[in-house]
Amino acid sequence: MRHSTAPFAVRSGEGPVLETPTGDSVTVKADTRSTNGSLTILELLVAPGSGPATHVHLREDEVWYVLAGEFRFKAGDTMHHASTGGMAFGPRGTPHAFQNVGAEPGRLLIITSPSGVERFFTQFAALPGPVDAAALGAVGTANWIEFVGPPLAVSHPR
Repeated sequence: MRHSTAPFAVRSGEGPVLETPTGDSVTVKADTRSTNGSLTILELLVAPGSGPATHVHLREDEVWYVLAGEFRFKAGDTMHHASTGGMAFGPRGTPHAFQNVGAEPGRLLIITSPSGVERFFTQFAALPGPVDAAALGAVGTANWIEFVGPPLAVSHPR
C-alpha cells in the first residue's frame, strides 16, 4: 500500500513556537505540509485567566484536549468544562472560545481538520507589534477565521 504522507514523530519540546494574540505560546506539532492537508496539531501554553476572543473557523473542525489544567469552552450557546485528560469539540461554523480557569498555566492540544490553522499563528507572529484589532481581523479573514466577540473573561466573567 502506498501513502502520500510519510510517518513522522515530534518529541516533547519540539516544533516551532509562536506567540498567540493573547500573549500565550503555541507550538506547531503537525502542519499542512507534514499531514498532506489532513490536519493541524498545536500545543498551547495558556496563562491563568487567558483565552482567545470568540471566533468562528469557517473551514476547520476543532478538538481541544486538556493536557494539563482546568478550562472552560463555549461552543455556540453551550459552556463546557474540562480538566486534565478531558476534551471538547467545536464544529466549523460554530462561534467558540476557551479560557484557562485554573490558577496555574494550562496546556491544550488542539487538533483541527482539515489543516491550515497554523498559518494564522505564523502570519500573526510575523506582524510588527503592537497588533490592533483591524490587523488581527485581517489575518483571521485571510485564514478563514472570523472574530465575533470578546474573550470569555469579558463576556462571561467568573
